[in-house]
Amino acid sequence: MNFRLLVVDDEKNIREGLAAGLEMDGYEVVTASDGTEGWQRFGKGDIDLVITDLRMTGLSGEELQRKIEAAIPGFPVIILTGHGTVENAVAAMRSGAYDFLTKPVNLDHLSMLVKRALANHELSLKHKNLEEALAKNNQYKTMVGSSAVMQQVFDMISRAAPSKASILITGESGVGKELVADALHELSPRKGKPMVKVHCAAIPDSLIESELFGHEKGAFTGAVARRRGRFELANEGTLFLDEIGEIDQNIQIKLLRVLQERKFERVGGEETIETDVRIIAATNRDLRAEIEKGAFREDLFFRLNVVNIRVPPLRERKDDLPMLISIFLREFSQENGKQIEGIDDKARTALYAYDWPGNVRELRNCMESAVVMAKGNIIADSDLPPTVRAHSDKGWIRIPIGTNMDGCEQIIIQDTLAFLKGNKSKTAEVLGIGRKTLHRKLDSTGEINPSGNMDT
Repeated sequence: MNFRLLVVDDEKNIREGLAAGLEMDGYEVVTASDGTEGWQRFGKGDIDLVITDLRMTGLSGEELQRKIEAAIPGFPVIILTGHGTVENAVAAMRSGAYDFLTKPVNLDHLSMLVKRALANHELSLKHKNLEEALAKNNQYKTMVGSSAVMQQVFDMISRAAPSKASILITGESGVGKELVADALHELSPRKGKPMVKVHCAAIPDSLIESELFGHEKGAFTGAVARRRGRFELANEGTLFLDEIGEIDQNIQIKLLRVLQERKFERVGGEETIETDVRIIAATNRDLRAEIEKGAFREDLFFRLNVVNIRVPPLRERKDDLPMLISIFLREFSQENGKQIEGIDDKARTALYAYDWPGNVRELRNCMESAVVMAKGNIIADSDLPPTVRAHSDKGWIRIPIGTNMDGCEQIIIQDTLAFLKGNKSKTAEVLGIGRKTLHRKLDSTGEINPSGNMDT
């Protein structure tokens, strides 16, 4: 992310010197010659951090900081001050400033302070966005996601829900296909009508026809009374056919007729029953491949697949991990009477490095296990299941004791560059420095791109 900083100082040399130093770190920098101009520039809304002198003619730095704090509580402001006004700088911190530096400014110290302030502010914004996203996602019940791919899913749900079209939900096991079906029903005009679910894989082939269409008394051994099927029970509502790829072709033919004619007969009956049902189906199979093998009818596929909603696997939406982990920690902490406050760095690394073949269902089970096994109020990597725990060492950088600061810096840069397969742009972004700074630091050591790839 490219951050834009505002430097406010009435001394031109200091103002321009600070701007040049910060630009070397990869930031975009704009300047203002006094507090009034700084406030006007801040008002454009594209500033991420403010560095301001304390004493200026007109609007002082302290007054500027207070106006910024009133407008955006918690916004990062770093105060620059002379030795004689440290008390005023401390007072500014009490009213919301992030920190202060005395003049003459040490650029390395300022660089470190800026990185820390931006990181803290970004973390605060993420927490705020998390809360807002959780509130927004209430309309999708337990569906959670702020990632771009999940926002696309939510958008498709909101557009498809009001229609009468049949919908096919596809995705791996554990991604939450049933939750998508629930959301489609809840956001549809049929909300007040029945939502009937059939888990096709759980019903034997010999019983699936009776489950769907019902049967008359005496239709088969054990049919001691008339029984209404799921199509009748779902009339005017929604019928969710989970794992539709598991039903045999005889049932596929009868299901196709209902979709085409909106009519059916109970097993062993002659009465034709009309039905008004919105069909939502789901599968973890590739139905086109099943069609090629002759295991699924192409005409039924096209009837079901009027709108297709693909739910992405968790490995494609790892941006949602913090939100999901937070929800599961809270749920299982309450359920088990524990006060779990968070997870440590090694556990977090393992959770992010793991690919989650079981998707959200596996993550949920993992967090329940971790809460149960936790000895304290922080989840450690030792509390995670072995398959997840094995990933706790991925993504770490090891620095031998005795390495000097320059050596530490080079190890961090080279290992990050190698981990990101030579992508210098991404490396600069991850390390929070500018590309020019990264190239300068690489050039100073004579190191080459560790992957041998071209810069991307």
